[in-house]
Amino acid sequence: MTKYNTNLASEFYVLSMLHRLGADAALTLGNKKSVDIIVVENRTIITIDVKGLEKRYDWPADNIRLSEDPADFYALVSFEGKITDPLSTPSVWIIPSGELAQFIHPYKTRTVISRARVQTEGQRFLQAWSLIAV
Repeated sequence: MTKYNTNLASEFYVLSMLHRLGADAALTLGNKKSVDIIVVENRTIITIDVKGLEKRYDWPADNIRLSEDPADFYALVSFEGKITDPLSTPSVWIIPSGELAQFIHPYKTRTVISRARVQTEGQRFLQAWSLIAV
């Protein structure tokens, strides 16, 4: 499984869940993009940047652009080491961009979204699809 396939699987999983919940959602195209999915909800455009991982690691955050706009979100997807198991459901945290900073951890050579911090301090965001699709 390549990194590119994991990213696509993550984006399509989030897109699928949004459609299952009745959202008017569309995948954006391009290789180097900051917005992966756009949702139109009551004449408001909601943007979602999807970060996907095959295993239980921190999410890379070197290209994160934090925003206080309440319509900007991050979907953090983890396939929990079971990406090749079609019966396994990934864990997804839906986090407003304005609340993501508390989970970001800079190292000397890279910046990450801390999985440990998201799990302990971000439980309210786990499977929080209602933040995007009402």
